[in-house]
Amino acid sequence: MPQHAPTARICRDCDGFPTVAITTGTRHLDGTRTTLRITCPTCKGTGHATPAAFFARAGR
Repeated sequence: MPQHAPTARICRDCDGFPTVAITTGTRHLDGTRTTLRITCPTCKGTGHATPAAFFARAGR
């Protein structure tokens, strides 16, 4: 019987893609594009959700 390893939960905000590169529209002197690297604020760049992120917020 195969043993299944527990899978890590994927962040619901970034779907496992924690870092993205966004072009600004400008170019460097050598012709390459200027980019900004942005990380997911929820998982802080790990791609996996923390246990606290699974709890639903309830109340007023």
